[in-house]
Amino acid sequence: MSTAPAHSPQAGQDEEAASMTTPTSSPSPNEPGERPLDGAVVAVAGAAGPAGRATLLRLAEAGATVVASDADPARLAEAVDTARYAHGGASVTGETVDLLDLGAARAWADRTEKEFGRVDGLIHLVGGWRGGKTFADAPLADWDTLHNLLIRTAQHTSLAFHDALLRSGKGRYVLISAAGASKPTAGNAAYAAAKAAAEAWTLALADSFRKLGGESGPPAAAAILVVKALVHDAMRAERPNAKFAGFTDVKELAEAITGLWDRPAQEVNGTRLWLTPEQ
Repeated sequence: MSTAPAHSPQAGQDEEAASMTTPTSSPSPNEPGERPLDGAVVAVAGAAGPAGRATLLRLAEAGATVVASDADPARLAEAVDTARYAHGGASVTGETVDLLDLGAARAWADRTEKEFGRVDGLIHLVGGWRGGKTFADAPLADWDTLHNLLIRTAQHTSLAFHDALLRSGKGRYVLISAAGASKPTAGNAAYAAAKAAAEAWTLALADSFRKLGGESGPPAAAAILVVKALVHDAMRAERPNAKFAGFTDVKELAEAITGLWDRPAQEVNGTRLWLTPEQ
C-alpha cells in the first residue's frame, strides 16, 4: 500500500446517490471469449507502492482500463509506465488527486466515468502505519495521521465512486485491511482502530448497495481483503533469511483483487476475505 503525508493523501495512495441511471453501453467485463476484465474500467487509489504496482500490472494483464492515482507523481508515473508497457500498451493512466478533499475525489470519479464511459471498480490501497511498543506511550498524533490516511480517504473515495459503481452493473469497491483490526495489540492501538473504522465504513457502503438493489440483489459490491502484512520481492532481497510468516505477497493480493469480478456481487458484497489465517 502507498503512503502519503497526513495533510495531503492525494489520489493514489484511500450524500448517497440522488439519482441513478442504467449502465452505459460500453462493453461489460467478463464477456465470453475475452480476458477476465476486458471492457472494465478500474480506478486504483494508492497505486505507486509495491501493492499498487502489482495491482496495476494484474489489472492491465486481465484487460482492464486502469486509472491510477498516488500522492507521489514521479513514482506514479513510473508505476503507470511499467504496467502500460508490460502488457503491450495496455490502457493505464495516472493522476494526482487530493483525497482529503471530497470535491477533488468526486471530480476524479466524474472525470473517469465521463472519459471512459463507466467505472467498474475502485481499489483503495492508500496505506500508512504508526505504532509503538506500549499503549501508554502511544502519541495521539498517530491517530490524527492514520485517521486521514486510512479513514478519510476511504470515506471520500467511497462517496465519490458510489453512484458510478452502481451504474456499472458490476461495480466493486475494495478496501485492504489488516488482521490487527480484529485483534488489536497495545502498541498498535491507533492503527488497529483506524483500520477497524475503515472496515465499518466499507461495510456500511455494502449495506447501501444491498438496500438499493432490493429483491434483485446488490448491483455492486463492497468487500474487504484482510492481510497480516504485505511482502514483496525487494523486502525478501533485503532480508533473505526472514520467513515473513503469514504475510501476503503483493502479487497474491493483486490476484485476489482481480478475482472479485469472477463472483456474483451478492456473494462478494459485505464480506471480509482473509488472505492470512483468520484471527
